[in-house]
Amino acid sequence: MITGNAAAAHTRAEPATADWRRLWREAVTDPGELLALLDLDHLAATVLPRLDTGFALRVPRGFVARMRRGDATDPLLLQVLPQAAELEDAPGFGLDAVGDLAARAARGVLHKYHGRALLVATGSCAVNCRYCFRRHFPYAEETAAANGWREAVEHLAGDATIEEVILSGGDPLSLSTAKLAELGDALAAIPHIRRLRIHTRLPVALPERIDTEFGAWLRSLPWPVAIVLHANHANEIDAGVVAACARLREAGATLLNQSVLLRAINDSVDALTDLSGRLFECGVLPYYLHQLDRVAGTAHFAIDDDAARALIDILRVRLPGYLVPRLVREVAHEAHKLPL
Repeated sequence: MITGNAAAAHTRAEPATADWRRLWREAVTDPGELLALLDLDHLAATVLPRLDTGFALRVPRGFVARMRRGDATDPLLLQVLPQAAELEDAPGFGLDAVGDLAARAARGVLHKYHGRALLVATGSCAVNCRYCFRRHFPYAEETAAANGWREAVEHLAGDATIEEVILSGGDPLSLSTAKLAELGDALAAIPHIRRLRIHTRLPVALPERIDTEFGAWLRSLPWPVAIVLHANHANEIDAGVVAACARLREAGATLLNQSVLLRAINDSVDALTDLSGRLFECGVLPYYLHQLDRVAGTAHFAIDDDAARALIDILRVRLPGYLVPRLVREVAHEAHKLPL
């Protein structure tokens, strides 16, 4: 953890009532500042790329506070710090690794799988993860929230096979609760929708987002709601995250987690075991462990499939089945995620 008066002034713990919008605005966006907060200034010349990667740094100060000071191998730091390796070309790594654009059904609507459609609600995130599979996605043209969700809702209403709506992004919880309520009201008029799912990293990266207003909105929804969190390492889960998960459960949400298998971050049995255990303590069930989506700029995070399978085999021995996430890869044009 960060210690010392100067660092603490930037990363002090915030009460649950803190305004998440202010904390969002105060995020660290300068790689040099991030390294300085962690006493890693000496790495700036060697770690940071000389050229812009095209994907800006963004990380809330509360998330920085969970990083180990003076440790260049900290698993949280490595998820967010731009590195020169992102500029290297790698065979098989492209701009649209999972076929999002081919699945476009309406503005901001991706319809890949039977019975469910995904809304790219926004391009904004509280934290820019360096392995993000949508780091090259054309958000300016493809956001479902545009024009009061009109085109997205029209598509959903016109296809009676769609029973589940998935909110993704970016991060849908970067939108105001009022904006989300606008969508909820529109969806409530569509009789064939039976479930809502929200994929979000904010309860982990910026747990203050789960405020009273958001909880009230969740409780008001007419369908069962599943919230799929995104944590990759047990160190991401501090007291603020535990409290945010408790507020989500109190609002009636079912909590799941999906992780990405990342080299030098969580590619060990101990790291994955600790993560599953910590999640369960928060009332969250492990759901997916994704093999890395092969998007340009992320090849340095990749683990081969045989190594990934070996990790899962050991997890099955160590953990009860409900704490072992499903190892999957998303492949463009397939009818479902592929188990490995």
